[in-house]
Amino acid sequence: MTAVYWIWGITLAVISFAVVPLAIYLLHRTLKAARSIERYARESLDAGVGIAKNTGAISALEQTLATAGSLIEASKLLKARAEDIGSVAVDLAASG
Repeated sequence: MTAVYWIWGITLAVISFAVVPLAIYLLHRTLKAARSIERYARESLDAGVGIAKNTGAISALEQTLATAGSLIEASKLLKARAEDIGSVAVDLAASG
């Protein structure tokens, strides 16, 4: 009967001093990796939010470009009218 107790004691010692510490070590490494992944995910989320905020102005830029096109047409018309007025003023100055 004492052989059974010896085998049981040796098995208990191996489990207590080898298997349990190894399991704790591996669980600790897994926990560190999970925390690292969580930190990187949080940083990625912050970066994504920043990108979304910065690209939100693209639609406003497109509206500005559309408005600029109409402003260019209006400025061309104003330039033509200013040239007409200038030529009339020159003609009046020359005749007067």
